[in-house]
Amino acid sequence: MIETHHLSKLYSRGLHALRDLTITVAKGEFVFLTGPSGAGKSTFLRLLLLQERPSEGDIVVNGHDLSKLSRREIQEYRRGIGFVFQDFKLIPNRTVLQNISFVPEVLGVPVAQQRRKAFQVLKWVGLQHRMSAYPHDLSGGEQQRVAIARAVASEPVLLLADEPTGNLDPDLSLEIMNLLREINSGGTTVLVATHDRELIRLVGRRTITLDQGRVVEVA
Repeated sequence: MIETHHLSKLYSRGLHALRDLTITVAKGEFVFLTGPSGAGKSTFLRLLLLQERPSEGDIVVNGHDLSKLSRREIQEYRRGIGFVFQDFKLIPNRTVLQNISFVPEVLGVPVAQQRRKAFQVLKWVGLQHRMSAYPHDLSGGEQQRVAIARAVASEPVLLLADEPTGNLDPDLSLEIMNLLREINSGGTTVLVATHDRELIRLVGRRTITLDQGRVVEVA
């Protein structure tokens, strides 16, 4: 699903965010990406989303060489990726149902189908009774469940999560991880960036550890 070869990202002033990364994530795998702040975790996810370009090396995702995609192909590629943020990034003036319908709406899905799919994923995360609420009415755990529901509404082949439990207490963090494991059990490849080693221990999945932009351990 994800293959990188000698991948590096160099910012101005000679700052290396990533150095010579060669990583493979198999289709259908659940993998943690960990390391201290500044290790390069978020940079790696941004490269996968094509929000930034590498300075050196290659990235192949689901058979797509990311260096060779046209603008139209980039849009199509991103449709196959779901993303979950630490700070939820819900649209404040839209209801829960409208937040989840946003991605299918952008993709041109008919309105009736948008609402049906949004309700299905809301029911899956146990928040169908909150579909008319606004983000500010929800707890942190509820907001993150809505964010996950939004990420999977378009049925992505790859789900990326950047510190998805960073603002949650341990019990809620494990609850969110269980949702991500359910997504993975359906065949979606899941890559989670987190510095929470205890959570990684509890979930028990392959872990790639970065430090100063380099892979220092695969466990």
